[in-house]
Amino acid sequence: MGIFAGFGSWISQNNEQPRKAEANRSENVESKSESEIDNDNNEHDKMKKYYDEDEMKIQDQLWIDGEKKHRWHDHPPKVKVTTKKGLCHMKIELTLGFQPDKVFGLITDPSSKGSFFLDPPLGGKSRKVLMEDGPRQIAKVGKTVEWKFLGRSFAIPISVIVDENRKELTAKYKKKRMVLMKVFKGSYKVEPLYVDSERLCKNIEPKSPEEYKRCSCGKGRIASKVTINQYFQPYPPFNLPPLSWYICSVTIKNTKTALKTLQTWGISIRNPGVTTSTDKDGNVTRHAKKKGKQQR
Repeated sequence: MGIFAGFGSWISQNNEQPRKAEANRSENVESKSESEIDNDNNEHDKMKKYYDEDEMKIQDQLWIDGEKKHRWHDHPPKVKVTTKKGLCHMKIELTLGFQPDKVFGLITDPSSKGSFFLDPPLGGKSRKVLMEDGPRQIAKVGKTVEWKFLGRSFAIPISVIVDENRKELTAKYKKKRMVLMKVFKGSYKVEPLYVDSERLCKNIEPKSPEEYKRCSCGKGRIASKVTINQYFQPYPPFNLPPLSWYICSVTIKNTKTALKTLQTWGISIRNPGVTTSTDKDGNVTRHAKKKGKQQR
């Protein structure tokens, strides 16, 4: 979150004080040992059993082949922001041109030490598993956000609890410690979109990936619908204008930037020989990879 000159000492003091909001965190989660630090490779192996890797490879190829005929276009996310009694609610819906399992895997990839919503660029990453119950996992994610304001850089520690279900492709999160934010919590889910059903399934409206595979003879692409609900509210005096306006606008901007990252990943998946770049307005440009010089 943004830091303003003159509030440095208040922020340091604020960061050390216990918060009532933290007392409301899940007792079951906090009672678990936090000594076990997750191993990235082990986590990847755990997640694999909830995904059909062969089917994921088939879907990847369907998207690659489909892109050559009709290029998929990711529409800008639908964002609705409302504020009530200082609490800002941001609801986001977007579609992505690659399969739900892969979308959820990219969002929650253990190698990234946490979820995409903790944007901008991060350092000092840590992740500790608090509970493991089949496809459900609760973890504490810690990161350091680097912020720049008026030419100065600030490193801000963030700690959140993430409760995800890798089978249902849903997740909830809430702050454990976050400078400036009295409330920071939310949820997201990923759902399948059977984009070729009208063309390949005729009058059948598939209700599951299995049914879609049968009616499309295994040729139907599955896209993803991502729904995000995020709530945040700054601590005093940052909850008052104009500071609150700035913090809210930057939080919204950072979330949109993270979503744009998801869309650029999709372009790379559908176009293995293409790289992408994003300008300051969030517009994505595709670049064909340069071929190496041929040896004589």
